[in-house]
Order: sequence, then structure tokens, then C-alpha cells
Amino acid sequence: MKHRIVVLGAGYAGAMAAGRLAKRLHPDDTEITVVNADAEFVERVRMHQLAIGQDLKHRPLSELYAGTGVKLRLARVTAVDADRSTVALADDHGTDEIAYDTLVYALGSTAADHGVPGVAEHAYDIAGRRSALRLRDRLAHLAAGGTVLVVGGGLTGLEAVTEIAETRPDLDVALAARGGLGDWLSGKAQQHLRGVCDRLGITVHEHTDIARVEATGAVTRDGREIPAQVTVWTTGFAVHPIAAATTLAVAETGQIIVDDSMRSVSHPEVYAVGDAAIAAGPGGKPLRMSCASGIPMAWQAADAIAARLTGRAKFPKAPLRYFNQCISLGRRDGIIQYVTADDRARPALLTGKLAARYKEFVCTGAAWSMAHPVLYPVRRHRVVATRSEIRTGV
Repeated sequence: MKHRIVVLGAGYAGAMAAGRLAKRLHPDDTEITVVNADAEFVERVRMHQLAIGQDLKHRPLSELYAGTGVKLRLARVTAVDADRSTVALADDHGTDEIAYDTLVYALGSTAADHGVPGVAEHAYDIAGRRSALRLRDRLAHLAAGGTVLVVGGGLTGLEAVTEIAETRPDLDVALAARGGLGDWLSGKAQQHLRGVCDRLGITVHEHTDIARVEATGAVTRDGREIPAQVTVWTTGFAVHPIAAATTLAVAETGQIIVDDSMRSVSHPEVYAVGDAAIAAGPGGKPLRMSCASGIPMAWQAADAIAARLTGRAKFPKAPLRYFNQCISLGRRDGIIQYVTADDRARPALLTGKLAARYKEFVCTGAAWSMAHPVLYPVRRHRVVATRSEIRTGV
């Protein structure tokens, strides 16, 4: 009987893990199934572009995995039973259950509302394709002079607010940030960012904590009202609650706790990658939720699984560290902030059109890598480990 590998989620981390496993393991010994609710690979790093009306390239998962031996199951994951090694699914035809010998959990994350009243009822987000398309429709029907407030001064918020302001100069666009504008960036990067916001006519509310969202705008912690016909919520991400409902060891965030090979610390047959996992980076600092973390985590998990299944004691160590933060500021400007291994800003940076081209190259390369998970010829190895060895962590 073939060793059944089930990958939950086909975002950057899940899609990479599945493709890399298919390259490293012999198809006569393994059955790799990817479960995903969407039929296409979604470039999550481009959701701000989709929301403002730009069309993205279609990337069907069926084409991505054509000829690889990977099976695609279009369904929603409703539960995981880590003790029985089963996954509960639901689709248009009803419910089902599939079993696994090795599980790669990569269900990603969604927008976090942090318990702020009114977010669910009145705000938009760009954490996924459906929510980005919902915002796209709302912005398309927003007349000139309309007001838009982006809440959240992190990478997602900066990219969203500048994209909207550049594409729709007829709108009154504002940004509310809990801290200073780009205060984690180097001094020169912050200066450039302020210049871009001034050029695009963005009103910036710094050191502003939003207490609630209403249909007509947002109310700050100190009682000020910021009017907005459209409020876009970009204050971070939260994982799906499925893992926390299992017997898997999870952190307070609901992320699965993994070791340096992305293996669950409580269930040796389960691996977790991307936003769904909490893994230590340089200095023991947890890796942040991002594509920059998810892809190397997927490399690590896939290589570790392949090594353990094929009886190899050692496996390559992926570079679980950071090199830069790429921020698009509309289509013609950007910031490439070079960082330390643990993600702290260094003095070096790129700005302007060169930075915008750099960011586009990175985004295009990330999508291209989904179809090219290994950049060099590799041999597909035979599986020698038994199911009991996998479950006991031998």
C-alpha cells in the first residue's frame, strides 16, 4: 500500500511542499493529495492589486500539478482528527473523510479583527481572493470624492493604501496606523514613505488606535471620528481555528508548534508550514506570517519528510531567515528594505522605480517557483520507512 501524504491548503507554503515532495519521492511508493477550496493558486501578495481592479494571471492548480502525480481534491477542510489520522471535508456534493499517513497542514490565515467591534459588519479586508473581490466591487461603485480609510500601518496596509490612492486619485484616502508611519523601517525608508504618501495625497493618522468601526467610518480609542465610506482592515492575520480544535500542540495564537524540521512536536506524522505554524527563526524569534517565511518552511518540511521516508538520516536545512522586506507603493514606486537575519532594518535600501521592478520580480518569481519547486535535477527515492516508524518519530 502506498504511503498517503495529504497536504491541506495550496497557498505558497502548501503548493510548494506538495510539488517538492512529488519531485523527491517515487510515485510507486507514495500518493500525494492536495486539498484546497479554490481551483486556482492565489497570489496572496497581489491581493491589493486585485482589489483595486487589476486582473491577475490565472494559475489553475490542475495545470500546476499536471504530470507530477499530485492529486487535487477541491473541498473545504472542516476538521482534522490527529489521533485517527483523518481529515473531514465538505464540497458541493456533501461531506467526506480521507485518511493520511503523513499530513502537511498549510491552511494559512485570514484577517484578524482583534475583537474590535464593527469590523466584521462594516470593514473590508484583502486577506484572500474572495474578500479582495468584494472590496474591488465596492471601490468600483464608489463615486469621485468618496472616502476610504485603511486601518493598519504594516506591509499590507501600506501596499493597499498607496495602490488605492494611485489608481483612484479622485478619492479621499487615509491611513490609520497604531504606531509611527513605517516606524520599523530605516530612517531613509521612512522619509521616502512619507514623500510617497504626500505625493499621493494620503492623509496619515499616526499613533491612532481604532476602537470600533461603523458604517460611516471609524472611531478612535480617544473618541475621535474618522469618516470613511469604505474601511479596509489590514491589522494582521489570524489562523483558522481547525488546528486548535485538535489534539495537536498549538500556541496561544492557534498556530501548530513545530520543531526545526517543521514537524509537530506532539504528532510526528504531522508537519505544519506557512502561517499555520509557529517556528523559530534566528535567535529563537518566531517567523512572521509571510510568503518570505512560508516558502522556506515548505522547503524544510518537504525535504525532511522525504529524508525520513527514504531512510536518510540527514536532510538539507532551509535558510529560515530574512534578507529584505519588499514593499510596493503603487505600480511605479516601492521600498526594498534590507534587513538582518531576524528581520530588523539595516541602513541599506532601494526606492523608486527600481524598487518597484525588484518587488515585481520577487512576486513573479514566487509564483513561478510553485511550478518549479526544485531548481536542479533530483532523483526520486523509494520509501523505506514503515507507518509505525513515522507515527513514533523514529
